[in-house]
Amino acid sequence: MAREINTVGVVGFGTMGAGIVEVLARTGLVVKVVEVDAAGVERGLGHLEHSTQRAVKREKLTADEKVALEARITTSLDLGSLADCDLVIEAVPENVELKARIFKELDGVLKPEAIIASNTSSLSITEIGVVTKRPGKVVGLHFFNPTQVLKLVEVVRTVVTEPDVITDVVAFTERLGKSPVVIGDRAGFIANALLFPYLNHAVKMLESKYATREDLDAAMRYGCGYPMGPLALLDLIGLDTAYEILDTMYHQSRNRLHSPAPLLKQMITAGLLGRKSGRGFYTYDGPDSPVVVEDVHTPSEVDSSVQTREVQRVGVIGTGTMATGIVEVFAKRGYDVVLRARSLDKAEKAIGAVRKSLERAVSKGRLSEQDRDATLARISPAVEFVELADCDLVVEAVAEEIGIKKEVFAALDEVCKPGAVLATTTSSLPVIEVAAATGRPADVVGLHFFNPAQVMKLVEVVETISTGADVVATARKICLDLGKHPVHCGDVAGFIVNALLFPYLNDAVKMLEAHYAEADDIDNAMKVGCGLPMGPFALLDVVGLDVSLAIERTLYNEFREPGFAPAPLLEHLVTAGRLGRKTGKGFRDYS
Repeated sequence: MAREINTVGVVGFGTMGAGIVEVLARTGLVVKVVEVDAAGVERGLGHLEHSTQRAVKREKLTADEKVALEARITTSLDLGSLADCDLVIEAVPENVELKARIFKELDGVLKPEAIIASNTSSLSITEIGVVTKRPGKVVGLHFFNPTQVLKLVEVVRTVVTEPDVITDVVAFTERLGKSPVVIGDRAGFIANALLFPYLNHAVKMLESKYATREDLDAAMRYGCGYPMGPLALLDLIGLDTAYEILDTMYHQSRNRLHSPAPLLKQMITAGLLGRKSGRGFYTYDGPDSPVVVEDVHTPSEVDSSVQTREVQRVGVIGTGTMATGIVEVFAKRGYDVVLRARSLDKAEKAIGAVRKSLERAVSKGRLSEQDRDATLARISPAVEFVELADCDLVVEAVAEEIGIKKEVFAALDEVCKPGAVLATTTSSLPVIEVAAATGRPADVVGLHFFNPAQVMKLVEVVETISTGADVVATARKICLDLGKHPVHCGDVAGFIVNALLFPYLNDAVKMLEAHYAEADDIDNAMKVGCGLPMGPFALLDVVGLDVSLAIERTLYNEFREPGFAPAPLLEHLVTAGRLGRKTGKGFRDYS
């Protein structure tokens, strides 16, 4: 017989506790809340009032429903008031001793069949529940913030949790309108175990002055479509909370990638906790405010002290999707473009691909026929490198093979005029290697456009140890003129986006390989719980497992970080020819 869950207790009335209380009361449940003091109760009621009032304004809740919801909630300072609850959810700060103490007290108060759940996002449920005389009725019930909006709930079972308890808790979370995922008791569970090493990696990049906070965040928003950049997200979560989660994960895994970046500890010590304190990686116009204000670290848009080079005529080498996209972007913006291919036939076909793309834009009403014709008139085909001699900027977009790229740059070095900027669109190869193939390494820069170039706003501007300051400034100015968002980084494997993205994807494969969770559950956790546009396995199948493996090998060979070693499962799938959507089979089968 499934147990009836009609009266639910919540211990802790902070932001998360108040969100859980609202979700429970909206479902028609009787909710009993316990806080440590009257001030905590007052704060929690304030959170609740603010949230429900906003829901009424947005017409997601009527005024009568709001009154009925509030009538179902009672508050107390005494855990004894929860004696008749069928389920109690603990939502106090992430401290294992505090949680264990509450569980022990609850165990002495609740009826024998009652379930005790912890909303912890990273601590061991086993360690918390072992202090009770009912470890079989202890579970993790990890809601995501904001609880009222996000549907994912991680239901965490321990080795002693009774199967019927899991069944009843899953049914209960579904009754709340949530999407439950059942998983084992491991630090970070699914979402945090994949999210926090990525956030930590971004902090380490900032710490090493590899890129600015703005560029790190913009790279992941514009390059991956993430709703927030990693540092802005850390400010929202709270740096102290992030540190505790990472520290817990590290002590369980002993994985260096989980060891909190020293910068986190320094900022916490200085009281820079993120939005809640008014300052974290960014400065806000007050505690708990989402509004970022300028501070000493805010960069100016353009450095006027550095002269830029004049660019009017642009050469593009290559005939693939990336090359034709870049040709279209420059020509639409008014630049004269020379498209160089290995044969005139290939050059004409590439221009045909640009024409087809422009026709689509016309049919959708995004471009006039006059602008289409003017754009095409600015593009001319070429076969010989010497036809690029008068170009102010040449962008190489050939195959990702270092030998081919070096040959191209050696040829450009012979024909291009002095002062021409030479750029490579490589996504992973060292820019300095192609620069070294020329006698003018100061003129060489990385311009990593994202596919499709016509749509994606991000461009990674990659500066080598030899690139001239005026060349970097010119590259930035061109990107801004094209309507792109440039981010600056050093010439290190993966630049920003791939260096942050692919270790996270690799961690997801390792999680699947360890049979911790199914691919669908992992994808769902990251999409629903973290608001990402795609789950890791859906993304890997789109990118191509062979391409992903090559990038992961590049990262591992450059950094020699054991945690970056490609997951054996990924290597086996590539060997078996399961490369993702392009072969019809990857982590999933496609019809």
